[in-house]
Amino acid sequence: MKFCRSASGVGVLVIAMLSLSAATAVAQGQAAAILPNPYGEVYGTGLHFKFGGGYVLNPQSEVRAIFTFQSADANLVRLGDIGPSSLYGQYSDYVSLGLDLGYRRYVPIENSNVRVFGEATVGMAFIDEINVVLSAPQANIVINQTDFYDRTGALTLGFNVGVLMPIASQVDLSAQVGLRRVSGLSDVDQLVGTGLDDINNDSSRLTFPIVIGARFRF
Repeated sequence: MKFCRSASGVGVLVIAMLSLSAATAVAQGQAAAILPNPYGEVYGTGLHFKFGGGYVLNPQSEVRAIFTFQSADANLVRLGDIGPSSLYGQYSDYVSLGLDLGYRRYVPIENSNVRVFGEATVGMAFIDEINVVLSAPQANIVINQTDFYDRTGALTLGFNVGVLMPIASQVDLSAQVGLRRVSGLSDVDQLVGTGLDDINNDSSRLTFPIVIGARFRF
């Protein structure tokens, strides 16, 4: 049996699923309508870093523990309308640090040193507080909605497929693509009584990380 450790470089993080639910209400004395807003419009793509280690059970399988850091800058997005004005939101950046435990299974390619693998992971992600500044220029309204999502510990589930290619006696080049689901964030009830109480309930999300890195064996 052998130990191995791996470090992965910059990846691409595409965020999908919903950030805000649709709602209608009265806010600041004016009728407000909130449209569904996907994470892809709010955050788009971002960075995905992974670092961890594994324990080789046999030549075809290993168990792994991986730290995952995700970060994405926020865009200014149109959220809906309030009174005569469009309503815009500027979110703070998305930042999370997680620990995933997983099982990886290798399938060697005949007559080649390249190995294909599939893996499944489960873990926890710790996500920084997310704030949002709401603005409606024509209605002359600016709302600094701090702590829109509280700092959260969320369950993660992941599935990845990839390849390993040896580039030195103890070093492999790794490339993988997968799916990673993070459960919902903790919202703060600052909107209770406004009719907008549940707009940030649909906060579970799915990411599609593409990661290229290196694995060191010892």
